[in-house]
Amino acid sequence: MRRLLLLLLCLGFVVPARAHVGSKDIFEQVQAGPYKLYVTVRPPDVIPGVAVVEVRVSGDAVPDTLRITPVPMVGEASKHPPTPDTLKSSAQDAKFFTGSVWLMAPGSWKVSILADGHAGSGNGSVPVPAVALQMLRMSRSIGIVLGVLGLLLIVGIAAIVAAAARESRLTPGTKPSGLNNRRAWIAGGVTLALVLVAVWLGGKWWDVEAADYGEGVYKPLSLTPTLNDGTLDLAIGADAKDAPYWQRKNTDLLPDHGHLMHLYAIREPGMDAVFHLHPAPAGPGDLKMALPAMPVGHYRLFADIVHRSGLPETLTATLDVPQNFHGGALASEDASAVPAPIASGELGAQFHLPDGYTMTWDKPSTLKAEEASLFRFHLLDADGKPAGDVVPYLGMSGHAAFVRDDFSTFAHTHPEGSAPMQSMEVANGESSDMAAQPMDSMAGMPGMNMPEQHLSPMVEFPYGFPKPGRYRIFVQMKHGNTVETGVFDADVQ
Repeated sequence: MRRLLLLLLCLGFVVPARAHVGSKDIFEQVQAGPYKLYVTVRPPDVIPGVAVVEVRVSGDAVPDTLRITPVPMVGEASKHPPTPDTLKSSAQDAKFFTGSVWLMAPGSWKVSILADGHAGSGNGSVPVPAVALQMLRMSRSIGIVLGVLGLLLIVGIAAIVAAAARESRLTPGTKPSGLNNRRAWIAGGVTLALVLVAVWLGGKWWDVEAADYGEGVYKPLSLTPTLNDGTLDLAIGADAKDAPYWQRKNTDLLPDHGHLMHLYAIREPGMDAVFHLHPAPAGPGDLKMALPAMPVGHYRLFADIVHRSGLPETLTATLDVPQNFHGGALASEDASAVPAPIASGELGAQFHLPDGYTMTWDKPSTLKAEEASLFRFHLLDADGKPAGDVVPYLGMSGHAAFVRDDFSTFAHTHPEGSAPMQSMEVANGESSDMAAQPMDSMAGMPGMNMPEQHLSPMVEFPYGFPKPGRYRIFVQMKHGNTVETGVFDADVQ
């Protein structure tokens, strides 16, 4: 109740905030029985808060009704879901549905989707991190308005009590005596003093509640990189006080696509060198790897991890690669690219790869912020034909990272969507027994050696840019034993 009272005021002046690294919305493809759904979940900036859900149906099978339910992914509350809410179908487009759900507590949630129609029934779930992103001070204009109204209320209370003390016992038509007037002044003064004391105590209570709420504002775990003799050590920090609140620790990581961490290293400021790396566990809260040869410079690090509760996080840090650094070769599942600096001009819809292959993007004429889209890429062989030797890369047909040129936005996405695969498995009850294994015993994890099968040379990623600006898109696909990284630029309106 206390948090809800605080929310009532926060909702009046909160502004959009950045979750993780500037891209809080979730974009996911869900197969709910016979229905293929493109789901967008826009989480709130404050908790408790309302998450907006948008669903677009693809294909001929269209459900008659879509119902959604917000459920915590772990804990006792996960066993007692609330009554589902029905999504509304658009009057202009029968395949587009919208609705909203309340997320009442911080932590790892899922939105369960129930689809019913002539083609049958189906269900699926989308993981949603529910985190309070920030708390703002009250704007000056609203503060002035509320201050004036509060002052009128205080004076009004004292005036009502004074009038009651002066005239409540008088018969109609009788004028108040001097004694009545003195009684009114005394009663009004005492009331004013009591109300002012109550306001002062209320202010103290508010400060305590605001501080308590502020402690719950999301802060990612810290990441401390150390480069020593060619070995990169990544220490993940943890706050014991914080762990129960968010149900996260630095030792409760789940492997996603066969790795505990997906690390992107992007050189600043030009984004002219990018590496997709996979450190291995070396101990509790610690991962290490032999760093490959990298151009000298200052790198921004983005480290994706998934906690046992299904809560994903992107940890950030910086790393300086010195002039005299001599790294080794890339690991078989790592990837890199050295494109032109982003300031040198926009990269086109084609990116020529070092081995003669080419990656192309079906680039739309315009790109708009806060608009869910499908980003389609193709891999062509050295003869310019669709590559016939495309195989899974880390268990999927491709990976992509969308990064704004000021590094305020980073999103690592997959063909199924922006949620990590392991979060999707936890949300849909498919998490493996690896959740019970300690962090430093993950050798030979599933996903490390996926059976190779030839895939389509085309890959799609559902995503929506959170705000306007220039972005660089890094796309990884694999053919044969080679992992390619295509690089494309996008100006978002």
